[in-house]
Amino acid sequence: MSIDRTIAPPFRVIERIHLPPVETITLKNGLPLHLVNSGEQPVVRLECIFEAGAWYETTPGASYFALKMLSEGTASHTSAEISEAFDRVGAFLELSHTSDRASVVVYCLSRFLPVVLPLVQELIAEATFPDKGWDDLRNITLQNHRVNWEKNAYRATGRFREQLFGSGHPYGRTQTEERITTLEKEKAIEHYRAHICNSRYRILLAGKIGEDEIRAVDTTLGQRVFPDSNSESVHLDFGAVSDSREPVLIDRPDSIQSSIRLGKRLFTRHHPDYFKMLVTNEILGGYFGSRLMKNIREEKGLTYGISSRVNTLWHEGYFMIGTDVKKEFTQQTLDEIRKEIEILQTVPVGKEELQTVKNFMAGEFAGSLNTAFDVADRQKILILEDLPADFFDRYIEQIHATSAQEVMELAQKHLALDSLSEVVVGGK
Repeated sequence: MSIDRTIAPPFRVIERIHLPPVETITLKNGLPLHLVNSGEQPVVRLECIFEAGAWYETTPGASYFALKMLSEGTASHTSAEISEAFDRVGAFLELSHTSDRASVVVYCLSRFLPVVLPLVQELIAEATFPDKGWDDLRNITLQNHRVNWEKNAYRATGRFREQLFGSGHPYGRTQTEERITTLEKEKAIEHYRAHICNSRYRILLAGKIGEDEIRAVDTTLGQRVFPDSNSESVHLDFGAVSDSREPVLIDRPDSIQSSIRLGKRLFTRHHPDYFKMLVTNEILGGYFGSRLMKNIREEKGLTYGISSRVNTLWHEGYFMIGTDVKKEFTQQTLDEIRKEIEILQTVPVGKEELQTVKNFMAGEFAGSLNTAFDVADRQKILILEDLPADFFDRYIEQIHATSAQEVMELAQKHLALDSLSEVVVGGK
């Protein structure tokens, strides 16, 4: 029997998702071990998460270099030997740095976890910061920065965050050639000792986990005794944040295109408007069928792509619209963006469009939970941001509960045009 391709296949609206639970145990030395036991393949991901990101550094750049230097040499192994040791068992090492945290992440087969754990412990506790490794890392970082600095999009995003948070704030600071070249190795070592080597941390183990894997973690990472710390959380002064809404234009005469960034400071996942703001953002510019895409890409042909995002960090968040256009279309694009925001603020979203967006968001969320590591990424957010255990279980329920009236009200409340900061790199 032939298939009638003129008839759409049946579908069912996703109404609820349930994440596998996280089991938390305490190792012998008091470190918390969070377990996401899921999946059929004998693969695990071990993640050691430190409160050691840019938020905690006293010298700009120290946190990034402190983390990246872990694999450049230890008391027992050179950089080449560390790389070879991981390669020998097919393990992959990733040193992940953000404004908030730093992580040592290893992917490997479950049976090789006891082999890689002592090396992970060595990286954390015995990094030596050799001169050659320091020079190599600084040169690579400097070259990468120079390449990125020629890209309008890179400059625009950095300048936009600086406009929102201030140049002294960890969310607003950007790498500069001067900061890279003048950073003293001792500053990175100080950060390493204070926030990685001698600091307690969280461990997240995801994948196919049994008693053997748990025991292996406890007999390595669970044995080290940490120095007593009576220090309380220190309030860091990041300087005053400018309230200026004056547009920023960085003119680059040789550029053919301009990079546009438009947005404002927002909130974290704890805010009561968080879920409804996700729906509002999705309608405006969150997916390929969004209003900004239909207007500025499909109807006007001004860009290959435009998007908006609700970015959530640990302490704050921000909303950002971003696109690249030919210089001569810069002002027209800005005008069209503002027009779409005004429509969202004054005209209720149609029932069909709203339902399409909700269905898309529900399907996208469900599709983002295919592996144990995907689930662990979601659970990590709950753990680190101290969110309710059912936060993501309620995600789809909250999305479906958002009304057209609420979308309009949130656009008025959080996207007022006079509250948005504008940055253009290239020209108008």
